[in-house]
Amino acid sequence: MKKLLLIKCGDTIPELVARRGDFEDWIIAGTGLSREQTVTVNVEKGEPLPAPEDISGVIVSGSHAMVTEHRPWSEQTAQWLASAVGEPPILGICYGHQLLGYALGGTVADNPSGREMGTVEISFTPEAETDYLLTDFTPTIQAQVSHKQSLITLPPTATHLASSAREANQAFRYGDNAWGLQFHPEFDADITGEYVDYCAEFLKEEGQDPTAIRETCVDSAAGTSILRRFINILSES
Repeated sequence: MKKLLLIKCGDTIPELVARRGDFEDWIIAGTGLSREQTVTVNVEKGEPLPAPEDISGVIVSGSHAMVTEHRPWSEQTAQWLASAVGEPPILGICYGHQLLGYALGGTVADNPSGREMGTVEISFTPEAETDYLLTDFTPTIQAQVSHKQSLITLPPTATHLASSAREANQAFRYGDNAWGLQFHPEFDADITGEYVDYCAEFLKEEGQDPTAIRETCVDSAAGTSILRRFINILSES
């Protein structure tokens, strides 16, 4: 059986790694797959990516890097993603969402509204009502967010699927089976709260109240449900 490829674009906060594991651990737990059913490739450390035809699907993780830094590993991963679109289903999360959008011709930059953090309401567009991944979650969900940069403009021909109060492009689809999600379906309230604490001084510099944002952090089952829907799509492909 072909495995799900997890493209690891970096590590989370060291304290979280020690206590809760890393991005790939949360994603695997969310999908409901066993670790043996997945393969993790750490592109930040230069590990090579497999041929798209050798895997069942792709999930691209978040990162503390910025797409606009154009690091060599990131640019190489963007090229790989552009070549893989249309073959296995792809799901980009946060940095992965931005990197996928950039690879396909979109624009990434600092979010003009500042950092978006905490648990927020995601509002789906009418197009999401018939989207294979997100149809069961319209019109709104609560989801975890933590990002400074955004996919400011979507790739040409991409379908806009969701937004939030501080983020115009929370989700998109490209073609039939490539999706980007700015929000974090693999996060829970505990992880999100740790990120709010980690970025508290940056939030204050932007005039935001980290204490108030921390209080918004609540668990939501929607993220896990979306990840499991993506796995169902792989089995149906």
